[in-house]
Amino acid sequence: AAAMLRELRRRWGSYKYRFVPWLALNLRRQRRTLRYVPESSQDKIIADEDVFETLLKTFKALFINDFSRQADLLALLPEVKCQYMELLTVEQKRSKVNSCNHQGQHVFSPEEVLFNTLGFTVSRDRSSLVSAGTGVFVTKGFVPKGTVVSMYPGTVYRKHEPILFQSLGNPFIFRCIDGVLIDGNDKGLSRSVYRSCSRRDQLGPFQMSDESWLTAAPQNPLAVGQYVNNCSHEKAANVCYQEFDVPEHFPVELKQYLPNIVYSHDIESLLRCVVLVTLRDIKQGEELFSNYYTVVS
Repeated sequence: AAAMLRELRRRWGSYKYRFVPWLALNLRRQRRTLRYVPESSQDKIIADEDVFETLLKTFKALFINDFSRQADLLALLPEVKCQYMELLTVEQKRSKVNSCNHQGQHVFSPEEVLFNTLGFTVSRDRSSLVSAGTGVFVTKGFVPKGTVVSMYPGTVYRKHEPILFQSLGNPFIFRCIDGVLIDGNDKGLSRSVYRSCSRRDQLGPFQMSDESWLTAAPQNPLAVGQYVNNCSHEKAANVCYQEFDVPEHFPVELKQYLPNIVYSHDIESLLRCVVLVTLRDIKQGEELFSNYYTVVS
């Protein structure tokens, strides 16, 4: 009985920040854990162009690292293949890897690719907060202020789309300023919905999203943002959520690393993503903490 009570308290401690009645009663008491935005258009820590360039740089590095598995896709994109062959040659020279040896191209882990590209790695581990469960840490390197350090994965729901059953007891529902919801739960019904939508939108060898964040080994190492814990009086926020709509010109061959998918694609719109941007310099070993809710005044 005692163990069950502790588990219920732990779950409530994680879920309460998204429980509307609790928020209404506690907003004034929790001013330090709120982020105030004068207008939704000002909800930008860094420019969208900077977010785009970071994702592009990271995804290209992941693509080149996984080049041997991209044959079917590149066969349909001969011009793109030439571009990546040039990039691969440059990368091999930089890392002094001989592609003609018996082992072929050396393949790094996604975390190693992230470190080689952005200078840091992030991963899930037990949170430093008591009874907070899993958290996200900078496990290697250094993250400067104003850097995209993580992404919030999940199924994207518009205001009118059904999410009731997926939301029950689900602490991973993220609400955007315009009411769009992102379900970052990697288990149960949420997991099934994401996988179904992802496979629905696949076009031959072209994957429009990444399913691997549902596993313990995501191929996009940034896709761990749903496990970033809420800040407290003892642990101030060091990252902040920023909404980002993926532009139409985003390279089709790199969409396989996007950890988001729309619930319904009957309406033409840009894919909503949410990234986490650092509010200060973050050193190796530090845990990431965010604000779970934003007040638009």
